[in-house]
Amino acid sequence: MPLNDPITRGTMPAPDGPSTYVSIYPVDPMPPAIAALRATTEPVWLFAYGSLMWNPEFEYAERRPAYLRGFHRSFCLYSRDYRGTPEQPGLVLGLDRGGSCHGIAYRLPDKQRGAVLDRIWAREMTGMVYTMRRVPVVTGEGPIGAYACVVRRASGDYAGGLTAQEMAGLLARAQGGRGTGRDYLSNTVSHLDEMGIRDALLHRVAALVQQIAPG
Repeated sequence: MPLNDPITRGTMPAPDGPSTYVSIYPVDPMPPAIAALRATTEPVWLFAYGSLMWNPEFEYAERRPAYLRGFHRSFCLYSRDYRGTPEQPGLVLGLDRGGSCHGIAYRLPDKQRGAVLDRIWAREMTGMVYTMRRVPVVTGEGPIGAYACVVRRASGDYAGGLTAQEMAGLLARAQGGRGTGRDYLSNTVSHLDEMGIRDALLHRVAALVQQIAPG
């Protein structure tokens, strides 16, 4: 597990695209257990495994490379707004059960925690496709409990079981309110490469996308 990258504190990377885009789907109701995090005195961590790694669009107090067992990163959700349309759906990443996953753990800032939590929720939790739940992750500074967006397999947008070729076909052509599926894939793979992490499936899909639509 390559978890020796420097810890970063107090930074907010600039967004890479149309951050003002509003989903066509309503924001999911926030459960009381998540809303209560606004007032807790304990540190609140978020585990990022997809676009939140390279385009978080929120302030954070600290970030650490992190490793999660029991779930894996997968293009297992159809996207009909952010990275596709209802007529031509794309795909986005979800945490699906089984395996393991490298990503980033962000500690939310204490003073702005409520506003940051609301911003994350509004961006990620639409269409009832994820459940935000607490998961144990390992970092170079020790284990922590973090919240993560885990896919709802009961969702009508669940796309588990697609082959790498099928994923590539959808990603190569899809475009939505936040950009193309191709860029979403490329940015995720590039960030994993920077962290020294090779995700075999994502690299395979990226190679297939290049074959389908060179450039």
